[in-house]
Amino acid sequence: MSTREIFDSRLEALLLLAPTVAVSLVFLYYPTALAFQTSFFDSGFGQAPTFVGFENYVSLLTSSAYHSSVLISVLFAAFVVVGVITSSLYLSFLIHEVDTGQGWYLISVIWPYALPPAVAALVFLFIFHPTLGVLTGPIESLGIELDWFNDGPQAFVVVMLAAIWKQIGYNVIFMIAAMNNIPDSLTETAQLDGVGRLRRLVSVYVPIMTPTLFFLVIINTIYAFFSTFAFVDLLTSGGPSNATNILIFDLYREAFSYFNFGVSSAKSVVLFIVVAVLMLIQFRLTEEYSHYGA
Repeated sequence: MSTREIFDSRLEALLLLAPTVAVSLVFLYYPTALAFQTSFFDSGFGQAPTFVGFENYVSLLTSSAYHSSVLISVLFAAFVVVGVITSSLYLSFLIHEVDTGQGWYLISVIWPYALPPAVAALVFLFIFHPTLGVLTGPIESLGIELDWFNDGPQAFVVVMLAAIWKQIGYNVIFMIAAMNNIPDSLTETAQLDGVGRLRRLVSVYVPIMTPTLFFLVIINTIYAFFSTFAFVDLLTSGGPSNATNILIFDLYREAFSYFNFGVSSAKSVVLFIVVAVLMLIQFRLTEEYSHYGA
């Protein structure tokens, strides 16, 4: 006999949902609507807003600097997503294969995710600083001159590595759970057939884990576009020569350094549209290529 209770009170449901709805309206939907409205105005600090229609969007479409920021952001997101997924998948597989001390290995991989992004950025600042970094000497001993304060590609790589390192722990949690749900019979069959460990990961585990992997691709894409502001702000401030001026930092600087609130709001709307389009593409791919069931 089922002990499940039937919840059929609409009033109680509304009361339970009310706090979430109120918070979403105040801190999510209202700011979104206000940003969309502000994007049609010439608005700055201490001046009355002036309606300009689509002028802010036209200025973005004709701005080579903004085009460069979009390209940098897309490349940055692509490298971060691929780097996080591949690194997390390999580390998860290694932890999954360990019989002794698995919990300690799991904790050591997950703990960077518990750090605030600002702290994670400072960790990389002390690691890769051109003069004070603990790894600067060993890296330069290999013939690589490390000066990412003045070298755009190097700065891009440092920010990218910091973003990847911070996000690996989150992905490992889901991947370990997915691997633990893979039937032991598949692993035993692959071992009997002489399938190597890496081949087993790619050919046996990955196809079964596709729903989890596609979910993580979506989460990591959102993370790369929206949650990596602290790395750019503390490590490079968008430089050198705008080499790390990703969209989320660009719109922040437009609003709070140049006080162009209208243009900044237009940039936030464009960023939302870009990420929404990427999400739709990824959802379509998820439906088409995900494999459910062992």
